[in-house]
Amino acid sequence: MGSLPADEPAPENDIMQLARIGDVAGMEKLFESGEFDATYSDDEGITPLHWAAINNQYAMCAFLIEHGAELNKKGGESIATPLQWAAQRCHYYTVNLLLQRGADPLITDSQGYNTLHISTFNGNVLLIVLLLHQGIPVDVLDSYGHTALMWAAYKGYPQLVDVFLRWGANVHATDEQGFTPLHWALVKGNAACVLKMIEYGADRFAKTDTGKTPALTATELNTTPAWHRALRECGYDEDGHVATPPWPGASYFLKDKKAFLTKFLFLWPFLMVFSVLLILSNFPVFLGLPLAVGAAYGLLWVAKQVLEYAPSDMRAFHKTPWMAGIFAGSLSLVGLNWFIFILPATIGWWGGSSHFLLNVAFGAAFGLTAFFYIASMRYDPGFVPKMNGIAEQRAVIDELLKSWKFDESNFCVVCMIRTPLRSKHCRRCQRCVAKHDHHCPWIFNCVGVNNHRQFFFYLISLTIGIPLFDWLLYYYYEQITPSASETCTLFGPSVCKYINADSYTLFLAIWASLQLLWVSMLLFTQFIQVSRAMTTYENMTGIRVNSSMSTAFTSTGAPLDPNHPSLSVPAAPAGAHAGHGHGHGHKHGGGLFKQWSQLLGVDPFIETITGRGAATTKNKRKKKNPFSRGCVTNCKDFWCDSAPIFGQRETGQASLGGDKVDYTAMYETPTLMNITGMRTRGGYEAVETEEV
Repeated sequence: MGSLPADEPAPENDIMQLARIGDVAGMEKLFESGEFDATYSDDEGITPLHWAAINNQYAMCAFLIEHGAELNKKGGESIATPLQWAAQRCHYYTVNLLLQRGADPLITDSQGYNTLHISTFNGNVLLIVLLLHQGIPVDVLDSYGHTALMWAAYKGYPQLVDVFLRWGANVHATDEQGFTPLHWALVKGNAACVLKMIEYGADRFAKTDTGKTPALTATELNTTPAWHRALRECGYDEDGHVATPPWPGASYFLKDKKAFLTKFLFLWPFLMVFSVLLILSNFPVFLGLPLAVGAAYGLLWVAKQVLEYAPSDMRAFHKTPWMAGIFAGSLSLVGLNWFIFILPATIGWWGGSSHFLLNVAFGAAFGLTAFFYIASMRYDPGFVPKMNGIAEQRAVIDELLKSWKFDESNFCVVCMIRTPLRSKHCRRCQRCVAKHDHHCPWIFNCVGVNNHRQFFFYLISLTIGIPLFDWLLYYYYEQITPSASETCTLFGPSVCKYINADSYTLFLAIWASLQLLWVSMLLFTQFIQVSRAMTTYENMTGIRVNSSMSTAFTSTGAPLDPNHPSLSVPAAPAGAHAGHGHGHGHKHGGGLFKQWSQLLGVDPFIETITGRGAATTKNKRKKKNPFSRGCVTNCKDFWCDSAPIFGQRETGQASLGGDKVDYTAMYETPTLMNITGMRTRGGYEAVETEEV
């Protein structure tokens, strides 16, 4: 298969070149002459429709079909149909046209591959989704008994593997040699593909016709590390048997790993924070500091050992409620310390001065912080509803194809939904979130349209509460330090009096005050973004508007033969350069400092104050924000929204320029919506521009 430059001039009677460059007027003139018609084919059986299809000449394809071109005509060295030529180049608009006009996707070429197999070679997820929604059997075989799932596993396309498995592909299918999809995943050794197979229940001990198990296949092809890693992340030992944790209560843990780990990794930081503070406050600094570090490391080591048996999607601390547990533990300790020690000493119960109003102010700030923190953590952030079955999904795909918007910016292949503007698929939550701001590990939840205001109030309450706590401590220590000893190691008399009076509260205050640094930066960034009607994600990446971003990826189909010479040394999968939208691979560049700057929200702050963020950039290539109505109106939309502050709003509902909008169904920019009004698209209801 090949193509020629579209700008090459075509002789008036060269029907093939006219088809290549899409010259419909020239082709119509040629047909009127009576010299050629749409059924013409050369000596190899290639028709003008073949050349129009491979060069993605949509209008020419439609013209040829209307004039009687044979849709299922085979031609070329591969003896393939126009549909297969278009699929080989991932031209899914042309593929859809041919399918709608009656092309048969199950016809095979000279190698025994049908359209689904040919499309799988290239790893284009959108094309596969399109074909599956046309009713092609997911487990259809090629001439050697290979399914599309086997090809995706062999090629090393984890997202394709995931799509096929979610569609119901048989993970236990075998080819003519007894190879299962798991065997083929181990040929190239893509760890994500192997992991998906095991997650969906692949037989870890299945044997081929020659008696090769997956473990033996991995050994022979030097892909054992990927095999062992996948086994470990799925809870099995290196022999493929269920790995039983050595600690007491392991049987309870194995019943529901995710539920156990969520509770354990949320509560364990409570113990770690309390232990460190307790050690620091009860030992001299030269002894307490190393003991505290040792205790923290020991408790962290225990958590890591538990994490070794976690499901694959929880095998890193930032994927668990660990950070949320650290904050919740710190907040709880501050509240208890205030209620038990500071409140009685500063309200006059011990005979000292009464600071009633200050305690009331701190109590209110603490209560609001706790409420809005829990609300931000527990409220639905605004998950975009999924479709009610394949029929609705197909209707959405058809509508996107008609509007030339079937691409990765408008369709989520994980959720199988049309993605609204300002939404983003969160890999942590595995859902698309409307008006996605960011995923916050401190609340173990996304911040989106539903809980963004509660998250903002949480930051405000915390920013106010920390100085109030420190202010109370000033009066608290004024009350208890006169009788304290002035003798200690390393420090002067004034500091020693504070340490000897109540060292635990002092270290707790230092720890709490440190949080004010990142909270202030995050709060400043949020204020700027709200005033500009932008989210953190938009500030960092720019504003997305509806556009067609379809990209054709090319690849060659290598022989699926376990004895092929190329398999002696595992190579990078063909087509690995192709992009697949919501990628599974994620690397944290920049080392430990970069990771913590992301966790603490420092990156958006730096981008904003330096003017590099999309909210402040003057770069003319950046798109103008179509959601901004000016600072005053933007702030009014956010703060004066009619949704309850102390309750959960209706999913996706918000204000935009004073009008009610639904961010779970906003597919057009406000300017275009004002022109078109309310419209229904593929089962979705677009945003209302005025109240009814």
